[in-house]
Parts: sequence; C-alpha cells; structure tokens
Amino acid sequence: MDLSIVIPLYNEEESLPELIAWIDEVLQKMRVSFEVVLVDDGSSDKSWETILNLKSRFGYLRGIRFRRNYGKSAALNTGFKAAKGDVVITMDADLQDNPDEIPELYRLIRKEGFDLVSGWKKKRRDPLNKTLPSKLFNLTARLVSGIKLHDFNCGLKAYKSEVVKNIEVYGEMHRYIPILVKRAGFNNITEKIVNHHERKYGVSKFGMDRFLKGFLDLLSVMFISKFGNRPMHLFGALGTLMFLIGFALAIWLGAHKLYCVAHGVEAQLVTNNPFFYIGLVCMILGTQLFVTGFLAELVTRNQPDRNVYSIKEEF
Repeated sequence: MDLSIVIPLYNEEESLPELIAWIDEVLQKMRVSFEVVLVDDGSSDKSWETILNLKSRFGYLRGIRFRRNYGKSAALNTGFKAAKGDVVITMDADLQDNPDEIPELYRLIRKEGFDLVSGWKKKRRDPLNKTLPSKLFNLTARLVSGIKLHDFNCGLKAYKSEVVKNIEVYGEMHRYIPILVKRAGFNNITEKIVNHHERKYGVSKFGMDRFLKGFLDLLSVMFISKFGNRPMHLFGALGTLMFLIGFALAIWLGAHKLYCVAHGVEAQLVTNNPFFYIGLVCMILGTQLFVTGFLAELVTRNQPDRNVYSIKEEF
C-alpha cells in the first residue's frame, strides 16, 4: 500500500459525503495504491451510518467506530495503528483541510525523504478567539522544543509509515505531534503552506478549555521528552539539592551554637531561629522529592498500556 489517509471525526455526517468525493477525485489522479481510514470517535449523530453508505460507493474505505468519545488523540493513534500505507496523511473531516494538498504532501515524503511534513495554515479562516491563542501556543512550542514550525496543531500532516508506528499519541498530545516525532528520533521535519477553508457544516468541537489543556499538554510532553524514562534525574537532583541546603543550614546553626557556648557568649535557642525551620522544611522536602523520584522510576518500569480503547464496529 502506497498511501493511507487517516481521518478522525466526531459528528461530521454532513461533511463526510462531500469530503470523501473530493478525496476520491484527487486520489484517482494519483498513480498509487491507497486507502482511507475513517475513525469515528463515538459520534452521536449519523456519521457511522454515513460511513457505511459511503463504503458501498468507495470500496477502499475502512471504518473504525469507538464505543464512546475518547478524543482526537485516541482516534489518531488508532488510525495510525490501522494504516497500511508507506506514507500516511492525516486531515480533519470538517472540510477546512484541502484534499488538493495530498499529492504534494505525498511527494515531499516519498521523493524528498522527509519524516514529517506539517501543514501551515498561514491564512487561517477561523475567528480571532481561535487564531490568537494558537499563535501564542505555537510560539511557546517553538521556543521550548526547538522545532521551527509555525503551526504545530494543523490537522493536515504527512508522515513516513515508520514514524507513525513509533510514536504514541495519547491524552491531548495531538497538538504536539511534531515534538513526539522528534522525541522518537525522527528529525527530518519540515512544513508546507496549505490552504485553509471556513467551516461549512456544524460547529467546532473544541471549547475554551482547550487553551488551558494546550498549555498543560506542552509542559507534559516536554517533561516526558526530557525525563519520561529517567524521572529520578529530575526529582532526585531537586531532592538532593533541597536536602543539602537544609543540612547546611542545620550544620551552620549547630556550629554557631557550639561556638557561642565555647566562648561564653549568650545565644538564642536554636528553635527560636527562623533558619532552623527553613532548614527543617528543606530537608523534609528533599527527602520527599527523592522518594518521589524513586517511586516514579518503579512506575516507569511497570507502565500499563495507556492506549486501549473500546471499538464498537470495524471493517
């Protein structure tokens, strides 16, 4: 299989017929073998019935239906596992991503040898309350990750098959897939300016809480990238530092008290000195951080599978 198109969707019954017809028109002009994998993320409308009807017209369609709504990351991760193509392209189902971009994205992976080509919606057809936070998140992600992309969260992306088979997209990490790709050891990453259309049917499925989630997800993915397999390096270092500060304060207080006693100088009680409590707290925090790092090391060695989702139907 040369090409797999993976499309996560949630309540997109109106856009699906037009989208698949458009994709079919583009793919039929390409001399490649292909499939389209539709992952229904527990839609409450007639999206699945629409997919079944489309299957009778377009035999290359594959469908996966979740029993409930798990989120875009879960749908993408499941679609990646199911994809059989040497090149995998993802796009949203709301008709805002342009299927006419598929041939060039495919060429960049196949001929130019990129690991990941990320779409850049340079002229975005979204309201200001979506574009401004996205610019802030993308700027932060660039600074933190060192990956020079303008649009980390664009749904239109192309990958080598080995890339999607070696990353795990979980939680809400679909926003930072380029960081996951780089973390997996694939550094040949670029971007392509893509056309972006206004939403034609329905409404956005993401609320205002995505801004807070996006920030927390960025912190999470960067922590995991640096310390996911060695949490003791972080917690152990912080714990040791805090303990040493507390221990040094205790030594200083003890030495000062002994000096005063040896020279007959009146000195206040050690417990009346605020540095006594600062040192005590530092030693307690240091011990707790060290134990946290040790427990985290044990957890990382016994991680259960996080990406298990209940699939209701599949073809």
